[in-house]
Amino acid sequence: MTDQQPITILCLASEYKGLPFIEECARQGARVLLLTAEKFGDRDWPWDSITQHFNMPDLHVQPDIIHAVSYLARSNDIDRIVALDDYDVATAATLREHLRLPGLGETQARYFRDKLGMRTQAAANAIRVPAFTPVFNYDLLRDYMARVEPPWVLKPRFEAGAIGIRKLHDSEAVWRALDELGDEQSFYLLEQFVPGDVYHVDALVWGGEVVFAVSSRYGEPPLSVTQGGGIFNTRLLPRDSADFKATTGLAADVFRAFGLARGVTHTEFIHAHHDGQFYFLETAARVGGAHIDKMVEAATGVALWQEAARIELASVRGEEYRVPEHRQDYAGLIICLAREQWPDLSAYDEPEIVWRVPRENHAGLLVASPDPERVSQLLDAYNERFARDFLMHAVNRKVPRTTF
Repeated sequence: MTDQQPITILCLASEYKGLPFIEECARQGARVLLLTAEKFGDRDWPWDSITQHFNMPDLHVQPDIIHAVSYLARSNDIDRIVALDDYDVATAATLREHLRLPGLGETQARYFRDKLGMRTQAAANAIRVPAFTPVFNYDLLRDYMARVEPPWVLKPRFEAGAIGIRKLHDSEAVWRALDELGDEQSFYLLEQFVPGDVYHVDALVWGGEVVFAVSSRYGEPPLSVTQGGGIFNTRLLPRDSADFKATTGLAADVFRAFGLARGVTHTEFIHAHHDGQFYFLETAARVGGAHIDKMVEAATGVALWQEAARIELASVRGEEYRVPEHRQDYAGLIICLAREQWPDLSAYDEPEIVWRVPRENHAGLLVASPDPERVSQLLDAYNERFARDFLMHAVNRKVPRTTF
């Protein structure tokens, strides 16, 4: 790239998300090439910010995606490839390797997509994780189940969040589940179920160091919400609290262990009931889902998608990145599947409400305040009211993977 040529960013989007990233890139003068899955190709993308748009039936089919992007590269000098969805992280890494572009390569991307890769790398760097085993060798699997107390969770290695996780209470249930999986079983891991409270750290990394981070605690763990159809809520922690300091410090340890040089991240830990220790659960090289970016922005003014774009462009230009001046307020988010197509939230009229989830069959509110106690009071009260006014349990119902 010369000084005269605009930066060209190729965005991969197998879901409809990342619009603020695209807009910020264009605002800074970059050319944006958008490659989407066909089913999302006609959505309301920020077309004024997109130089060229392309559709494919599936962004993850090889070698089709390599052929397609290599063809684009014939007439476009691509500077960076960016995954807008968690499911595009590995694809973007493969394309970077093929085109020899900077960013996460295939091995490093595994630390942010492959739950087995995450645990292996974390454990090798003395980061506490629940007791786990790969599902490869049956003798080792038997030894694990003899040593580690059930229940266990059988986790897909490449799904996002709590999707596809099965809780199993004895070895017979494990063997039955593996029989059902057949040749797919090596794409899973078995891990001890650790009851506790789940926290998430949303951070920006530059030069290998955390330059911005907030820590939050979920109400119900995401696994319970995804599988039981409960109410999702999360709130920012007081910055002077021990939990805030512990989780943000652990997140920094994770990024160093995983060799993350720059970017936006969403990392989860569980505060175990049995010993009071924090255990690393997973991390992702992306903006957190379930509208967590809006919660962070409501509390701080830091827009994670836009900052991800600024970080990417600063890297291309060889410039320094600095986090913008920001507030240190607090916010909380509550969402549930609703019985009505468009639930009526007009009775929820507190002045701290700053945003309402605009989605069919969902009830959701975002509250913000300089006082973390006020945020907690509102969420606790709304949790009871949502259960009465809106909640539709998701038993035997597919919960959209982009919701929680």
